[in-house]
Amino acid sequence: MPRFDLPPAELRSYHPEVSAPEDFDEFWRSTLAESRAVAQPPTLTRIDSPLSLVEVYDVSFSGFGGDAVRGWFVVPAGATGPLPTVVEFNGYGGGRGLPHERLAWAASGYAWAFMDTRGQGSSWGTGGGTPDPHGTGASTPGFMTRGIDDPAQYYYRRVFTDAALFIDAVRGLDGVDAARIAVTGGSQGGGIAIAAAGLSEGLVGVMPDVPFLCHFERAVGLTDKDPYQEIVRYLSVHRDAVDQTYRTLSYFDGVNFAARATAPALYSVALMDPICPPSTVYAAANHHLGGAEVIEYPFNEHEGGQGVHWQRQAAWLAGRLRQV
Repeated sequence: MPRFDLPPAELRSYHPEVSAPEDFDEFWRSTLAESRAVAQPPTLTRIDSPLSLVEVYDVSFSGFGGDAVRGWFVVPAGATGPLPTVVEFNGYGGGRGLPHERLAWAASGYAWAFMDTRGQGSSWGTGGGTPDPHGTGASTPGFMTRGIDDPAQYYYRRVFTDAALFIDAVRGLDGVDAARIAVTGGSQGGGIAIAAAGLSEGLVGVMPDVPFLCHFERAVGLTDKDPYQEIVRYLSVHRDAVDQTYRTLSYFDGVNFAARATAPALYSVALMDPICPPSTVYAAANHHLGGAEVIEYPFNEHEGGQGVHWQRQAAWLAGRLRQV
């Protein structure tokens, strides 16, 4: 796909005004407080696995409203002492899959924790294990418009709460150095990582890879690709719901979370990305409170830098850990 967004020089300085509701901080403070009040300690179950060089645990923790959310926790076999830890979130439509599908962080000496995304896991990959037991009003197929008529009912209120409480749970696990936790994820996982960073204190780093869920008002009008097109299709039918739709989305915009994220960040952006337009990524990165370095992939679409970018993440995170 040819480049369709701003020229690179303009992208690097792109710092738009993005609407944030006056009660944004109180909305999230009360949301997290309500779910933390009913949270139960996480449970870990050791899994028999052919992976002899790592130990694999099935995790269940309390997410939004006390709902049980699944995940994986993987550590190098025989590791001693608290380990630096990477918490990872998944892309749109995928589930937690199988632990052998993602071994790079544990193979590099980190503890690795991966969160299942509630209600997802049936579009690609090897499935998920976490239902979303909450209903919504009218919506289009997909997840982008579920509960969009009310911020309190919106789907991503539950997902972002899950993410913040997953970090809470991981901090208390044996083998985790609570002072050396980084968050990461690609696409939707990158958007969740930004939100988690904005809602959590004390992270050592944030590594959003071609992040989704940023600068909604620009993205919805700029790209003709899903998942943002789910919102377009919804508004093409619910013509009088535009103001309420964008009001709801303002509580979940990655730009507003980035503006509250105090940990340093390494973002990636693909300049030919038709799914997460480059300007929406730069909007978040350029608002990131803790400062952000951005790695550009000029000739890639939404796949971004793939394995090359993981190597850059690993080097960046190792450098961060040397500073703390």
